[in-house]
This record gives sequence, C-alpha cells and structure tokens, in this order.
Amino acid sequence: MTTSSDPSTAAGPGIPPGPGGATAPPAAAAPGLAGGVPVGTFDNYPAAQQAVDLLSDNKFPVERTAIVGTDLRLVENVLGRLTVGRAAAAGAASGAWFGLLIGLLFAIFSVSAWWTVLLAAVLIGALWGAVFGAIAHAMTGGRRDFTSRSSLQAGQYVVLADPEFADQARQLLVQLNWRASGAV
Repeated sequence: MTTSSDPSTAAGPGIPPGPGGATAPPAAAAPGLAGGVPVGTFDNYPAAQQAVDLLSDNKFPVERTAIVGTDLRLVENVLGRLTVGRAAAAGAASGAWFGLLIGLLFAIFSVSAWWTVLLAAVLIGALWGAVFGAIAHAMTGGRRDFTSRSSLQAGQYVVLADPEFADQARQLLVQLNWRASGAV
C-alpha cells in the first residue's frame, strides 16, 4: 500500500482536511503536547524555570522543552466592597482617559487654545464616565457588590522534553539536584 505525502489526500480521496473533514497529519509534534516526555516535576514555576535555565547553561537544546502547569485552579481574590461612589470613580477614570484620547484628536486640528479643547474633553469624559459607572452599578441590583482579581494558578509544573532528548535532560537535572544537596 502506498501513502501520499500530500495533506489534501491523507484522509482519503474526497475528504477534505480541516474542521469539516479529517485532520491533516501534524507537521511536527510540538513540545509540551502529546509528544513530550516528563523529565522533572516542580512545586513552583521559578524552580521549573531554574531547571530549564540549567539545561540551557549546559548547551541543551531548550527549544525542545516546555514547562507545563498542571492541576490548574482559578483563584479570585476579593479586593473590597464596590459602592456606587467607587463605581462612579472608576467610571470617571475610564471616561477621563477616553476624553483625553478624543481631546487629543480634536486638539490636533484646533487653531488656537488647544489645551482648553483637551481639558474640556477630559472633564466631559470624566463626567459621563462617572454617570455611566454609577448607573451600571445600580443596575446590577446588588448581585456583585465587590471588586476582585482572578488568577490562574498551577499546583505543580512539569518540564517536558522531546523523547530523543529526554535522557540527556534527566541526567543534567540529576546533576542539578546533587549540586544543590552538596553531594558533589
């Protein structure tokens, strides 16, 4: 049986490659995906980064590695209460920036007193931003009366390497651990 190297016929005659048909064969497995082999597991990102840095310092082809965060979780830190006043202040700040942008555009074409055009645009933007910020907060009906910051955090980090370089990477990382423990 012969196989074709043309991706358009790889799935069979008449079946197009891509989302509607069969997928075309991948050009090369990217590190960090199915083709990678774990060579080290670390509790934090700086430790995984240090491991890859050690590989780089020892002339290892680091373009064949990946750091993959696993056991992901979304953490939302509550920063404080959101009141109508705070919503209006945040809206005023946004509106002032928008007003500054519009003011700069108008000031470019102003014949005289360009700074008054700029100042007026910033003030009008801040006023409208405050009004819309307060109205938007009031329309939530108290369902989300707090501000927060979300972050995605990994439980551990795995350093992966292409299979043909995995043993070499493991040996170099073992040397790192021996040096760190004082055994060598």
